[in-house]
Amino acid sequence: MRKLLVFVLFVVSIPILVINFFYSYDKFSIDTGFISNEIENPVYIRVKRGDGNVETINIEDYLIGVVPSESPLYFEDEALKAQAVAARTYALKQMQNNQDNYYDVTDDTYTQVYSDLDTLRYRWGDYFDENYARIKNIVDSTKGQYVSYDGDIIYAFFFSTSNGYTEDNRDVFGADLPYLRVVDSSFDAEETDNFSVTTTFTKEEFYNDLDLPYSDELVITDVVRTASNRVASLYINGNYFNGISFQYRLGLRSNDYEIIDNGNIEITTKGFGHGVGLSQYGANALAKRNKNYEEILKYYYQGTELKKL
Repeated sequence: MRKLLVFVLFVVSIPILVINFFYSYDKFSIDTGFISNEIENPVYIRVKRGDGNVETINIEDYLIGVVPSESPLYFEDEALKAQAVAARTYALKQMQNNQDNYYDVTDDTYTQVYSDLDTLRYRWGDYFDENYARIKNIVDSTKGQYVSYDGDIIYAFFFSTSNGYTEDNRDVFGADLPYLRVVDSSFDAEETDNFSVTTTFTKEEFYNDLDLPYSDELVITDVVRTASNRVASLYINGNYFNGISFQYRLGLRSNDYEIIDNGNIEITTKGFGHGVGLSQYGANALAKRNKNYEEILKYYYQGTELKKL
């Protein structure tokens, strides 16, 4: 049953969810600055595809393949516009930080998901023309716009669903970025049926995943939580675990979790993803409350402004 659940979650999440619990940023590699340079317009981005080849793509065309791969199509237009600007901002930052590399981004969750037109045609079938026209209009309406803080292009992290709050970047990726602080996102809960999810492990599975010796007794102590109520650290039977490492090992949807021993181990999580930056489902909730994409972006990336290439 557990294997089936994991498989279903994986399949469902590919086209619609952003950087989830498999997010692959190295928290110690994020710098607060970047290599300063002039970005030429039009902008072309180097995308490393799954087959290892690198394609050079106009960034606006690239975003047409990113937006519907990172957010559900049923989202409000203003939420998708916010996604487009966040994805463009993220891509520009990657370009600045990868000037000495042979590519800027990958086409998967290692950076942000990109689908080419052939993939979108296959996915959308008879609805391709309609969907393509809508996404192109959304991207075009934000053309060249990116999020800036104190003159710098920001690290525009985004994720699927909060636990009610976004997370401080320092507690996930390490760097002190003033525009990535804790903000209320309690409205996420009304946007998804999977806000709270319980996963059941046998004790054998639980201890094996944690590389711990089997024990009939589960002792959880010294649970430390961040300001957003996510687990920063805990002890399992006297063994220390970083909260995010614990999440990774067990394949949990987020690092806001409660653990119950009732013979098996039941772990209930809230939210989905690392929690830093823009919450996609939160953005959709704000769009439904008549917030425009600029207001959404400034809410999740506080103290920032929109600029244009």
